[in-house]
Amino acid sequence: MNAIAIETVTTADTHEEIRDLPVLRDYHINGGYDWMEAIEAEGWSVLGSWGCDGWDLGQWPYVMIAAIRTADAIGDLFGVASYCEGDVTCTFYRTQAAQWEKITEHAFYSWKNGQAHGPTDLPETAADLPARYRGPYRPAFD
Repeated sequence: MNAIAIETVTTADTHEEIRDLPVLRDYHINGGYDWMEAIEAEGWSVLGSWGCDGWDLGQWPYVMIAAIRTADAIGDLFGVASYCEGDVTCTFYRTQAAQWEKITEHAFYSWKNGQAHGPTDLPETAADLPARYRGPYRPAFD
């Protein structure tokens, strides 16, 4: 069972059919850390934190979120995958904004349900999250 398959997908935001993308699939052998290693060798990155203060994203090694930036002849493509104890979902987007929105939905779900350490002032829905919670963590370097 391989963690990655090269497939044709339809982008979630623009509904374009794109051929030959590295799609992540269910991975019920070994565990989350092995999955992380396997996908990173193919260009995917598992994200450990999200939002302005770098709150937890997922609950390693049981729940992880991964991302990739790739391209086709038309332009950039952005992928998001969620791993939950071997069950994997994978979607692609034409825009980085759509990718970040999907990652934000995953983060909100984990924070709201107590699966990951997150902000204490969460709204009722992910759509109502303030902008500071909707992007990658970027630590300040002195």
